[in-house]
Amino acid sequence: MKRVTGIGGLFFKTKDPVAMNAWYGKHLGLPVNEYGATFQWKDEEGNDGMTQWSTFKEDTSYFAPSEKPFMFNYRVENLEELLKILASEGVTIVGEMQTYEYGKFGWILDPEGNKIELWEPTK
Repeated sequence: MKRVTGIGGLFFKTKDPVAMNAWYGKHLGLPVNEYGATFQWKDEEGNDGMTQWSTFKEDTSYFAPSEKPFMFNYRVENLEELLKILASEGVTIVGEMQTYEYGKFGWILDPEGNKIELWEPTK
């Protein structure tokens, strides 16, 4: 079973997300909007994909229980099965899996307490 198939997003905390988005848009040309920037791409099989880059207020609780100022989102296949496997391997699962129209999400902690978001995009 495949586990991680790509990077789904990069998220980090900042004092002023609006100003930070504007800076990245102006100086690095990121196509920013209120959610950050979305990069569209195709995989080696020609399937559409995307990677999200987003800023969060520095007091967000979305990264909890991690106290780090960043969080990675990895694209995965079969999230439900992967979470079962990870739990059986002793990996800390954070919260319950959530499902939205754009995919399923689950969260884990690495050995240093970094929260990792796992995303199974809808087809």
